[in-house]
Amino acid sequence: MTDCILTLLLLIPLLGTFVIALAPSTAARGLAIGLSGAMVFLSFVLGANFHANDTSMQFVQKMSWIQAPFPVEYHVGIDGMSLCLVILTAVVTLMAVLASQTIGQNRSRLYYAMVMLLTSSIVGVFISLDLVQFFLLYELELVPMYFLIAIWGGPNRSYAAMKFLLYTFFGGIFMLGAILFMYFQLGAAGAGVRTFDMVELARQGSMLPRSIQAICCLGFMLAFCIKLPSFPFHTWLPDAHVEAPTPISMILAGLLLKMGSYGLVRIALGFFPEQIAQWGAIIIAIGCFNVVWAAVACLVQTDMKRVIAFSSVSHMGFVLMGLGALSAAALNGAIFQMISHGVISAALFFLVGVIYDRCHTRQIGEIGGGLASMMPCAFYFWMLAALANLGLPALSGFVAEATVFYGSFTSPTAVADPGFVRAWIVFAGIGVILTAGYMLWLLKRLFYGPENPRWVGHLADMTINEKVVASVLSAAIIAMGVYPLWVTSQYAPLADRMCQDASHRNSISMR
Repeated sequence: MTDCILTLLLLIPLLGTFVIALAPSTAARGLAIGLSGAMVFLSFVLGANFHANDTSMQFVQKMSWIQAPFPVEYHVGIDGMSLCLVILTAVVTLMAVLASQTIGQNRSRLYYAMVMLLTSSIVGVFISLDLVQFFLLYELELVPMYFLIAIWGGPNRSYAAMKFLLYTFFGGIFMLGAILFMYFQLGAAGAGVRTFDMVELARQGSMLPRSIQAICCLGFMLAFCIKLPSFPFHTWLPDAHVEAPTPISMILAGLLLKMGSYGLVRIALGFFPEQIAQWGAIIIAIGCFNVVWAAVACLVQTDMKRVIAFSSVSHMGFVLMGLGALSAAALNGAIFQMISHGVISAALFFLVGVIYDRCHTRQIGEIGGGLASMMPCAFYFWMLAALANLGLPALSGFVAEATVFYGSFTSPTAVADPGFVRAWIVFAGIGVILTAGYMLWLLKRLFYGPENPRWVGHLADMTINEKVVASVLSAAIIAMGVYPLWVTSQYAPLADRMCQDASHRNSISMR
């Protein structure tokens, strides 16, 4: 079964889209849970059969797909980083489907079909080894996400959905331009062989002239930074989160943003390590600015969802820091941040939804505090997720941030330009302090203080279904924080090799 397990992971949600669309409305939710559960099972089978010390692609399937005008192949495979993101996708999708108990009652077949189509495109991005196939699946997610926000979103859902579509669509244009430009430049003047094979492109990217590398790398960087999102391309994210229904916010923050960070590591760093090394100080500076600026923005928000949305922008800055540092420790931390943030953000958006379902408002001032005595179970889960988000030791957020800071401060980029880079890294430390401030402030405003008479006797604590979702996500946060090695061991050899290759290629190009 393992020979075709990646194809099964891609096809199950894709075929499930059509099965759910044709099934009776009463069966839609059950089918979505079953399909998501099957993906979780297959992803765990994948992990059990994965060889962590092998940095090459595993479970590879390859066959010819399109011959003209370009040779495109169906080509899938995973390494340690892909494996972790595939498992994350399966788990978060199942939790999002379970969290859709009330939302999915409205046009349930269309809703769950769109969720399955979205999941298929996300999985496809993480396992694709053909660049055109990667691009097609990367862009496919625009369709279901647009409709999931536009149909089931809040009052300004049309504006938010269109803004999301325009931003990410233009990001795709930059990527398509970079793909085609790189393809036609390969083979010219003896610079490699024209191909869309991502494994081969990781070997041949350095054969291109430095000016061509810079143009291609910039195109990919712009596309992925819009999806990440990074300043100044981040403004679509808070609007999309505020208007999206709770389960879709879980997928948006937990999975879609990881498509951008994954692309930065897999393509930008994988294809053009010398260019990333040359731009390393600037990338770190942008990442540090993201961390602090978005944390400052969190302090002035009055909507719970906007606080968590800007917090996501802040935490994705650590991925840019790890990418620009080009040290094994920093890159390991950046990849861990992708996974950790995927779980923490999904938990926080879910818990925001728990309060919203009862209070019918996300305005912190209107809720008025005192919820701890009325919703004690929700308070405990909120406390855990908030502490993980601010980086408390023994929780997953601490592992990622501490590793990125250490790896960045001692990285080749910092050694080459210590004054500029280390000043920015110290500046990013302010963001950690601000994160503690706005998360504790949010907890205080929601759960502490006197009870709001408006809610006394009217608020029920979490249901069994909600406790299951919160418990699974909380268990993952604790497990990764207490014993991160069970995650890092899967991709650490890959991160070490990528940094060594980047350092080696950059030293050769500088001679």
